Amino acid sequence: MKVNFEKLEKNMAKLIVEVDNADFLKCTVDAYNRQKSRFNIPGFRKGKASKAVIEKMYGPAVFFEEAVDICINKTYYEAVKESGLDIVSRPEISVEKLSPAEPFVYSALVAVKPEVKLGKYKGIEVEKADVTVSAREVDAELKRTQEQNARLITVEDPEKTIAKDDIVTIDFEGFVDGKPFAGGQGSEYPLTIGSHSFIDTFEDQLIGHKAGESVEVNVTFPENYQAAELQGKPAMFKVDIKEIKIKELPELDDDFASEVSEFETLKEYKAQIRKDIKSRKEKAAAQTNENNVVRAVVENAEMDIPEPMVELSVENMISDYSARLQSQGIPMDQYFKITGMTMEQLKEEYRPQALESIKTRLVLEEVVRQENINVDDERVEEQLKRMADSYKMEVEKLKELMTEDTMKSMREDLNVQEAIDFLVAEAVLTGKKSKKAEDGESAEKEA
Repeated sequence: MKVNFEKLEKNMAKLIVEVDNADFLKCTVDAYNRQKSRFNIPGFRKGKASKAVIEKMYGPAVFFEEAVDICINKTYYEAVKESGLDIVSRPEISVEKLSPAEPFVYSALVAVKPEVKLGKYKGIEVEKADVTVSAREVDAELKRTQEQNARLITVEDPEKTIAKDDIVTIDFEGFVDGKPFAGGQGSEYPLTIGSHSFIDTFEDQLIGHKAGESVEVNVTFPENYQAAELQGKPAMFKVDIKEIKIKELPELDDDFASEVSEFETLKEYKAQIRKDIKSRKEKAAAQTNENNVVRAVVENAEMDIPEPMVELSVENMISDYSARLQSQGIPMDQYFKITGMTMEQLKEEYRPQALESIKTRLVLEEVVRQENINVDDERVEEQLKRMADSYKMEVEKLKELMTEDTMKSMREDLNVQEAIDFLVAEAVLTGKKSKKAEDGESAEKEA
């Protein structure tokens, strides 16, 4: 096999592979063995005619099409390795020469990994994410806990009218064009007024009514409603209001704090809430700072991304998404029916994300190269242990299952993460204290 290539514009290349005639003829034998059962030759049982007999009847090129596929599959990856090209796309194959007595020649149009010219990447200045906790955030968390511990009280007062946040129990039946429709009925249904769990103004039209009343509610289904036959159509619901319940919130005092936490006083409990919120914000801020630093470094870099590289990334993203949908019992064709999207639209939607991901990875790999980053074996072992723990298996067993390529890929990922840590450590995180931050600090001192 002979391998040559020529570099083209925009990080594309043409790989030219010449396969010896003898090797190609071996592929025709493989093709014969795959296809011989398809041929009915007079005087022979099906699948028993020799290759020479079939070629005499159908021509010497009868197995060439299958042989070409076999030959390319056998030689392409070896040819890529021999070329030394760092290929980042699927090949676009063209047959250049195909003859019974001459070498088989094919070409592969491919995208190659683009060079990256880093701009400024050390000492990048970005605004630091704010981790100050405001009194309002503490109160909101406290309010959520209060809501979670509320009691539902059935209203006995016959004069009580439905108001926002009340929970009503209803029976209902829906009609479109005067006829009941599938899925439009319910009994003993608990509905929180203001939750917007029912369409249009359904819940609003119950406000002001009392338990025991029957109400007609008129609504219009949204244009994008999941049931196509109901989209945009007006409907009337007959609703029987069975009962009304209201939430009774506990008092925010020391007793409440001791019931919902390990603390004896409300002040201590609020201090812990503040501490928990700050911890969450610090974790989120670390990720935000990291993202902002990397984004700035990527924006400073120059590179020319070949389109086939983006296309492959988009295809991989859609394949992953399709697998996640399939695990939920939703095949892609059903997803397209539900959303009204096409494959082309989905690809276009993923394209910016794919392009950004490619740029980020290329830039970080170039930082790895420029800074001679190479994680040590101890770091690799730590990662293997984390992986083994997550899979609930022994480290040595995991190593046995990992191929050389998998280990190489894992080490590259660790190098990239090391590059991110390096960039963040070198960055200058700045930012003025906002009024919200100052208020939060003041509230923290008071707490």
